[in-house]
Amino acid sequence: MMEVTETRIFLADEERLKAYVTVTFNDCFVVRDLKVINGNTGLFVAMPSKKKKDGSYKDIAHPINSDFRNYLEKHILDKFNDEIKMVKAGFPVRRECDDDIDYERRIAANDDMPSVAAMNSGEVPATGLGLKK
Repeated sequence: MMEVTETRIFLADEERLKAYVTVTFNDCFVVRDLKVINGNTGLFVAMPSKKKKDGSYKDIAHPINSDFRNYLEKHILDKFNDEIKMVKAGFPVRRECDDDIDYERRIAANDDMPSVAAMNSGEVPATGLGLKK
């Protein structure tokens, strides 16, 4: 099975769209413009899509079996929840225009912030936005 080797979460401040996501597989293939959506029954991951002439949308890339879809969605939603926890702890929000150096510089400016591990252990409260502890 393909392995997710990098995930970048770009938070969005919209009612239903919560984040854009870029995922790298096996350090050799990248898929951009996945979306974390707040649907009627909770968060889900929408695949990148293209609008057709008739106004409908068609996925550009998507998993072809449910096992990989479940793996990918769980991975992305876990990373999304981690990103929300980091922002609530005071870390800067990653912007789509950030490269790794810019983002690392902004994080370095907040070197007194707790780690994700500390937030996941419960040492730092994660409240609001339906976050998992």
